[in-house]
Amino acid sequence: MKDKDPILQNAGINTRLSHVGNSPLDFHGFVNPPVVRASTVLFPNARTMETHDQKYTYGTRGTPTTDALCEAIDALEGSAGTVIVPSGLAAVTIPFLAFLSAGDHALMVDSIYGPSRHFCDTMLKRLGVEIEYYDPLIGAGIEQLIRPNTKLVHTEAPGSNTFEMQDIPAITAAAHRHGCVVTMDNTWATPLYFKPLDHGVDISIHAVTKYPAGHSDILMGTVSANEKHWKQLLDAHGQLGICGAPDDAYQVLRGLRTMGVRLERHQESALAIAEWLEGREEVARVLHPALPSFPGHEIWKRDFKGASGIFSFVLAVDDPQKFKVKAHAFLDALRIFGLGYSWGGFESLALQVNLNDRRVAKAPTEGPVLRLQIGLEDVADLKADIEKGLAAAKAA
Repeated sequence: MKDKDPILQNAGINTRLSHVGNSPLDFHGFVNPPVVRASTVLFPNARTMETHDQKYTYGTRGTPTTDALCEAIDALEGSAGTVIVPSGLAAVTIPFLAFLSAGDHALMVDSIYGPSRHFCDTMLKRLGVEIEYYDPLIGAGIEQLIRPNTKLVHTEAPGSNTFEMQDIPAITAAAHRHGCVVTMDNTWATPLYFKPLDHGVDISIHAVTKYPAGHSDILMGTVSANEKHWKQLLDAHGQLGICGAPDDAYQVLRGLRTMGVRLERHQESALAIAEWLEGREEVARVLHPALPSFPGHEIWKRDFKGASGIFSFVLAVDDPQKFKVKAHAFLDALRIFGLGYSWGGFESLALQVNLNDRRVAKAPTEGPVLRLQIGLEDVADLKADIEKGLAAAKAA
């Protein structure tokens, strides 16, 4: 791969995805890096064992397979280093543990991924970290919330389930004036459509369970750091002993090769359906950042290179007592859309969003919020399935 680096830096994204993270000449010419399963690593002599003066020392510290994935992610992120972990949630929690201590104050966006909020409200609270949730639309105003003991600002754009856009450059500038670490969950956009480190973020987080793996059969997360924060992140990763499995890393590498063309399809289909839903009388609002009608559209247009395949819409329901009944009727009528968590796979999914944990960014009041993951199926078939759902909701 080394010989190709200068060429790849200026190549198109699909060319890069086809070639990052593999070095055929290192493995007898085979195109894909082999799966190296390892716990024990042998040393040639006692001195090397004592000094750890060789590339690999123990399975938790990486193998050629996991390193290949880390190198690929670094090439896409522009990061100094990447660690892989067993899930997207682990990718969020490890930097929190790496950069927060008892007595610290941390600012978390109120549109945060639900399990991340649960970790903050339980584990971090028990460890003596004070958590404050802030409005995702706060922008540069976040400076007013920063205290002398504020150590970390966590961002997520678009926000989970309701897709609020954050002004990441403004937030990072304010946070850095006070010496705060800025982390970002960038799972929605992937490094193809948004590169957090280029916009001032220190730690970029991805659930590569989603689009990079792409087939709903792998759990894995990545955490990538800039030069200033890389060593502290790597040390915490090693201290916690949390590592990704080589077989899973291999599968994510395979998924990366087609992520560009898959994302193009996800984006095109999702936007077509979002625009179509905007014209339906059964729909109160569509929550998709790439729609000009969406409040955060201008930020998305300024900072992002594309949109992925997940968005939400608000079902128009007059009676709050019928929110759940109408939402369940919609979901139960679907046949092509599966009812399931996660997203980023080849298949379309739907669920009702629960926003009861919000502190600042309140839930829409016009009706229940339904989240759609638009997969790789034909748009006409997906529209027909949604129409069944809308008809069932109207009749309920």
